[in-house]
Amino acid sequence: MTSNRSLKLWMVNVVSFFLLVLLSVTGLMNWLVLPKGYEARKGFAVTARHFLVDVHEWAGLAFMVIIGIHIVLHWSYIRHNLGK
Repeated sequence: MTSNRSLKLWMVNVVSFFLLVLLSVTGLMNWLVLPKGYEARKGFAVTARHFLVDVHEWAGLAFMVIIGIHIVLHWSYIRHNLGK
């Protein structure tokens, strides 16, 4: 494996891990920490919930793109093992 390809794979792994952590944190905060519905009333909690939902959705989209890139970079390995 060339060093350029290794660097690409390493960067994709680091970015995917960061996005996974971001998805986990934003999802858990929305689910467990911030109040839902009428409990929130108005103010910071509603603003924080909407902001975290937006961050969660964009991070999810970026995560799907990174996983697609990850699959493309490993395609020869996947094709080889499916041929067995």
